[in-house]
Amino acid sequence: MIVLNVENIIAGYGETEILHGVSCKVEKKEIVTIIGPNGAGKSTLMKAILGLLKPTQGKIFFSNKDITGKNPNQIVQEGICYVPQSDNVFPSLTVEENLEMGAFIRRDGFREKINEVYQIFPDLKEKRKVKAKKLSGGQRQMVAMGRALMLDPALLLLDEPSAGLAPRLVQTIFNKIIQINEKEVSILMVEQNARRALEISHRGYVLAMGHNRFEGSGEDILSNEEIGKLYLGE
Repeated sequence: MIVLNVENIIAGYGETEILHGVSCKVEKKEIVTIIGPNGAGKSTLMKAILGLLKPTQGKIFFSNKDITGKNPNQIVQEGICYVPQSDNVFPSLTVEENLEMGAFIRRDGFREKINEVYQIFPDLKEKRKVKAKKLSGGQRQMVAMGRALMLDPALLLLDEPSAGLAPRLVQTIFNKIIQINEKEVSILMVEQNARRALEISHRGYVLAMGHNRFEGSGEDILSNEEIGKLYLGE
């Protein structure tokens, strides 16, 4: 079952076109990673999917429903949540208050969901009364991901989840992504740590200059010599 289907999206900022007909899809229970050089349009694609940027052409379907041009609040209610690369927590709030903020549109009780988040991120339970500004970079990333999970998303968009983290924390974050995916949450991820991200991904896309350059399984992309030289630093 296809959860997300992006068809020939053209989008940009003002008169500057960044995406020139980009397409991608995410199937149920998949982890899909988008890699490419800086300026390829990866984050622009994420913003277009979430409605932060309106495409000038193309279509975006979520669970077979056309969400093209909808505003972010509507898209979040459909079942997509987004974790941006930076400024993704409320620093003056505690860990638990951040998670409660993530449940802002839930109509049922959220205490059970907070406990589920703590099961995935036990470090956060220990720090639940600590303000986010006092956490490490890895812990803040966990808070941001946990807050997104408070709405039971069918699709989680992750923009550079390992950016700026110490190497030992990078592995922890990727392990948590696997654990979230095992809860049947589909994941679309943009990641500069391309090799590690592709190792845990079912499929991947290579973007360059706002165009699709390659699509395949994570294994296929990792074993492609040309991609390795151009995009994996080999």
